[in-house]
Amino acid sequence: MKLKSKTISVILLLLTVTTFGQVRLPKLISNGMVLQRNTEVTIWGWASNNEEILVTFLDSAYITTTNGNGEWSVVLSGLKAGGPHQMQIVGTNSITIDDVLVGDVWVCSGQSNMELTMKRASPIYEVEIANSENPYIRYFEVPDKYNFNLPQKDLLSGEWKKTNPESILTFSATSYFFAKEIYDRYKVPIGLINASLGGSPAQAWMSEDALKEFPEYYAEAQRFKDSALVKQIIESDKKRINDWYALSSKKDLGHKEPLMKWNHPDLNTSDWRTMVIPGYWADNELGSVNGVVWFRKNFTFTSSIAGKQAKLNLGRIVDADSVFINGVFVGRTTYQYPPRRYVIPKDLLMEGENLITIRVINNSGNGGFVLDKPYEIISGNNTIDLKGDWQFCLGAKMEPLKSQTFIRWKPVGLYNSMIAPLLNYRIKGVIWYQGESNAKSPTDYGELFSALISIWRENWNQGDFPFLYVQLPNFMETKNKPSESNWALIREAQLNALSVLNTGMAVAIDIGEWNDIHPLNKKDVGKRLSLVAQKVAYGDEDVVFSGPIYQSMEIDENKIILSFNSLGGGLIAKGNDELKYFSIAGDDRKFVWANAKIENDKVIVWSDKVSNPIAVRYAWADNPEGANLYNQEGLPASPFRTDEFN
Repeated sequence: MKLKSKTISVILLLLTVTTFGQVRLPKLISNGMVLQRNTEVTIWGWASNNEEILVTFLDSAYITTTNGNGEWSVVLSGLKAGGPHQMQIVGTNSITIDDVLVGDVWVCSGQSNMELTMKRASPIYEVEIANSENPYIRYFEVPDKYNFNLPQKDLLSGEWKKTNPESILTFSATSYFFAKEIYDRYKVPIGLINASLGGSPAQAWMSEDALKEFPEYYAEAQRFKDSALVKQIIESDKKRINDWYALSSKKDLGHKEPLMKWNHPDLNTSDWRTMVIPGYWADNELGSVNGVVWFRKNFTFTSSIAGKQAKLNLGRIVDADSVFINGVFVGRTTYQYPPRRYVIPKDLLMEGENLITIRVINNSGNGGFVLDKPYEIISGNNTIDLKGDWQFCLGAKMEPLKSQTFIRWKPVGLYNSMIAPLLNYRIKGVIWYQGESNAKSPTDYGELFSALISIWRENWNQGDFPFLYVQLPNFMETKNKPSESNWALIREAQLNALSVLNTGMAVAIDIGEWNDIHPLNKKDVGKRLSLVAQKVAYGDEDVVFSGPIYQSMEIDENKIILSFNSLGGGLIAKGNDELKYFSIAGDDRKFVWANAKIENDKVIVWSDKVSNPIAVRYAWADNPEGANLYNQEGLPASPFRTDEFN
């Protein structure tokens, strides 16, 4: 019930005669929160049964009584963008919430590329981080938890943070750049709720009811309701993995006493072999070995930079590494994905010859140093390139380690713990970056993704809110012939999801990294998502928000003519080059590289090898490097195919 403002002080007096505290709020309803403007906003919580609750905000008061389960809620309306404001909630105790803004709230979800932080991307965004101060962009990190049994009513922890050069380092980079673009354009406060987890497949983010349409995933969700089974798997995995690492350490000749340890500068390495870094030892003399391998390299420092602190960049290493400079430990990374960035303390680097030693543990697959990454020491304006010949020696040979069971990725678990507690909170929409973890089984991703959007909208109970997402970028090695691609199939499913009402897609096919599933360029991702939001969520009819989207084809003798939507100012071949990464097939369904050209905002495709073409594909590959069909506004075309051959 909404009350007139003149009655507020009287009710406050009546409700605060005792200090026994009962009212409790969800973690989202806390200092610094952003409430969604121009809609009905629910404020909710818990207290004693049949306890009267008064909520005051701006010039209005709302009163309610808890139900038999101690639950209460009130609905605020007519909220306009602005703030900061104060909210007071009074039952038998009183809670004051300070620094409340009203603006637009976006849920940011998916897997590691949504999770990837500004700190991780900081080497390319130093200026953006330094200039990030903005009290009107707020960020709430949902804790990474799972539950297979029941949707949770609250989060275990979390707080709203203002944007500044210190706090931003923990923010999702994609979501920050998205928010900054939206704020700069519309000047309304932006709240970001980041609920994402690296490696998570779509089915982990879906409710139990939604999974009933997918029997395999539903059955798996039922299996993991057994807490004893979960505990047994966790303990078994932990023991097996710990035993493997303990044995590798015990067997490691580089750690054997009383012999000199292999990070010691005076070690005699005359019998060590050499390998070019970066590279994988499976491609070299050592061969396909799992276990522990030590690497050493001497390098020279001049007197002008000796004795100073320096940065050490070691690209990416598969899987784990421990790094020593002149025998002194300087850093460790325990798994393969993070970039290796270490600090060498001052006075550790000497004038003249120095030594770097790296102990690498590889538990399965090909161990080594990822190509096309920086391997260097930087001190001021001086850079020492560490690429080239390194000495190496096998410390311990091990059997491959079986991967752990990633229980946190199992169906329904993340929905119950990371999405369900958000459902009462009113939002503007969702931005989503996920799909990599479904690429091993891409054929059902289209149905999964559409079902996920549907169940989130249904359970949020606020209509078909905007659901905006990133199409998978380019990744892995390029291939010299047209071929099938699971990543292309995921992109196709994402493209087809545009048929779902009020969705939008940001194409990222040109901003990935062939050797890194976590490309650092999140600024362009956020900007492209913001363009989609301007059209889909904010109704800006003039914005060019997408690159070309395939519409239809026409066969003209030995050529196929393609038509597109989202032309913007017109089609172009980026770089004023000939169009690349088109392939064509005839009745044999065998695709060959094709010629392509733009005429009157259509693309004409042909090949002398195919006289009667029936289908065309564009950028149909894991990494279609060089694909260059764009519109005049610089937005890339989505990959597509005209066939349905598989």
